[in-house]
Amino acid sequence: MTDFSAAPPPATDDPPQNKEGCLLVVAHPRLDRSVVNTALLDSLAGESFVEIHDLYETYPDYQIDVAAEQERLSQYAVIGLQFPLFWYSMPSLLKEWFDLVWLHGFAYGRGSSSLVGKRLFCAVSTGGDARSYSAGGHNGYPIDDFMRPLERTAALCQMHWARPHIVHDAPRMRGDRLSMAALAYHAYLRERLAEAIR
Repeated sequence: MTDFSAAPPPATDDPPQNKEGCLLVVAHPRLDRSVVNTALLDSLAGESFVEIHDLYETYPDYQIDVAAEQERLSQYAVIGLQFPLFWYSMPSLLKEWFDLVWLHGFAYGRGSSSLVGKRLFCAVSTGGDARSYSAGGHNGYPIDDFMRPLERTAALCQMHWARPHIVHDAPRMRGDRLSMAALAYHAYLRERLAEAIR
């Protein structure tokens, strides 16, 4: 049950200190079965510029440590969200994480500076191909339309929204296509980090 009544953390005069790197929040309920998402994460193995934070591994019971999550978010200049598109939205634990962690007084609202100026991006895998996410396609709208809630979240929190990284046709992606997708993801994260230090 989402509790919106939790009090925001006390305000401080000191702005949070950003680590040079990216916090990548991963939300896939069966990551062990996802060939594509596993390959994307494997492309980052051993890289010091990214902290991979698997929500379903950390909170299998959905009992989210709000204070710890807010502290983690405060530390990084770049925040990424990697997830599969479920029913045109994000998986349930990621939504719960937003509801509990991104509170008024922390993420947005008067005097809230914890996320101001940070970069937010999402890396999303879809079951359909690129053509299905178009005005005339099976899903009726471009993929960017389904990212609008996150884009508006970034705006509300005074963050910089980066273009999403979309991996279409995930169930059928194998071999060279999968290897190229993994390399492209690695390059995409490096671009987001480069933007943050300009």
